Amino acid sequence: MKKLLITGASGFLGGNLGKIAASEWDIYGTYCAHPLTLKDVTLIPVDLTDFPSLKQLFAEVNPTAVIHTAAQSKPNFCQQYPEQSYRINVTASLNIAGLCADYNIPCVFTSTDLVFNGLNAPYKETDPVSPISYYGEQKVLAEEGMRKIYPKTAICRMPLMFGLSSPTAESFIQPWIKSLNQGKEINLFIDEFRTPVSGSTAARGLLLALEKVAGILHLGGVEKISRYQFGLLMAEVLQLPIDLIKSCRQKDLSFAAPRPADVSLDSSQALALGYNPLSLREELEIFKNSQSTHEQESET
Repeated sequence: MKKLLITGASGFLGGNLGKIAASEWDIYGTYCAHPLTLKDVTLIPVDLTDFPSLKQLFAEVNPTAVIHTAAQSKPNFCQQYPEQSYRINVTASLNIAGLCADYNIPCVFTSTDLVFNGLNAPYKETDPVSPISYYGEQKVLAEEGMRKIYPKTAICRMPLMFGLSSPTAESFIQPWIKSLNQGKEINLFIDEFRTPVSGSTAARGLLLALEKVAGILHLGGVEKISRYQFGLLMAEVLQLPIDLIKSCRQKDLSFAAPRPADVSLDSSQALALGYNPLSLREELEIFKNSQSTHEQESET
């Protein structure tokens, strides 16, 4: 069976990818700080910032293809610790591209919608990058460096993602759900817009890119929405108390990392290849049903 190496299998996207890909691939997944067990995934502890360890990983697994999802993806952390985050976000990514070139195998890199400044959305693959945070800058450096080292690399710019949490990672909606279930108010931005997708939809997009793409591909959803609007829809579908969701403005708050107002992605190129994100309502209905099934399995 073909061997797929997924870096960052302990993360939210990597975990979803392992589940989706297991029917067609023999999955090998890396983790660093968060040991876990994933069904149908052979997990390997490795520090991706240590090149000899990375080289040894490739030699042991001898992968047919690589999807590199591992990253330090918290913009505020990257802003506060730029050197530490650079090692995983840039240096490790360039080394992975080099090894994929040596092995002459497909390589997919997960970048971000935060490579843009939020002033000219929706963004196409051909639009110039314009990051305003260190995280965005690091992803741009990784994109450019990987393509230079290995032009066959597929660069997938990912949107905001949501879905079931894994043993070691959750999406942005889990803290919202927890607070609402506890009767606590949550404050969500009315002036920050994204094109979210579920983790499983994003995973299918990455597998599509693995088969069909060399270059840049946007894997956003089909709806542009604010966090506040998303929260209201989520609460409606999951039957959570909508009155506890309050609106606030991003521009009135201060963060370590600057936040762009609108990084909606134009994903028509991916749609033409067969990428098929559902409506957010449909995605949330699937999440609701999966959550119920997951809870029942946990109880038994």
